[in-house]
Amino acid sequence: MDWLPAAFSFAGTLCAMFFGYFAFLRNRRKDDAESGQQSGIVLTELGYVKSGIDDIKRKQEKQDAQYVEVVTRLAKVEASAAQAHKRLDNMTGQ
Repeated sequence: MDWLPAAFSFAGTLCAMFFGYFAFLRNRRKDDAESGQQSGIVLTELGYVKSGIDDIKRKQEKQDAQYVEVVTRLAKVEASAAQAHKRLDNMTGQ
């Protein structure tokens, strides 16, 4: 009967190891799922930021094109005004 407490101790230790290992596996799966969910959220947010940057770039390109058009038109107006001043100077000089 001296071996009975030792056998219970050994069985209790094995059960503790068994349940501890399965608890570890369960928690690891749960942690992996949470980690995957967090990674998915980060990638989704990153996609939103990227699309926002692309929209800003498109708008900036449109504004650049409008700026070039305005500068071109202004140069034509300045040239026309200079010619008009020359004609007026010639008319008043006669």
